[in-house]
Amino acid sequence: MNIPDDLKYTKEHEWVRVEGDTATVGITDYAQGELGDVVFVELPQVGAAVKQNEAFGTIEAVKAVSELFAPLSGKVAAINGDLEADSSTVNSDPYGKGWMIQITDFSAGELGSLLDAAAYRKLLED
Repeated sequence: MNIPDDLKYTKEHEWVRVEGDTATVGITDYAQGELGDVVFVELPQVGAAVKQNEAFGTIEAVKAVSELFAPLSGKVAAINGDLEADSSTVNSDPYGKGWMIQITDFSAGELGSLLDAAAYRKLLED
């Protein structure tokens, strides 16, 4: 299972990559594996406010529908519109082309509440 060391993680299996003032969000390799084949992703509108640990959208797979939870509070600056045409990218490239939203105006203080890769690995082992 792929768990990149340069990302932060949530207990709900989202990942965050912070580059400058933008945080890119997606679901982990573990999450996409548990869901199975992703068939639909519902994402918020650009400009929407998201709040840490609250749902910002849903992901539908053959096996289940799950909520997506914001790892940080802020404003949605971009959504991955490519997922409308091919949501299976979440399965094939969860940390790359399968990203879901980008958040700006987030609190750097909230980053401290997220898991690093070692803590996320431990969560999956427990």
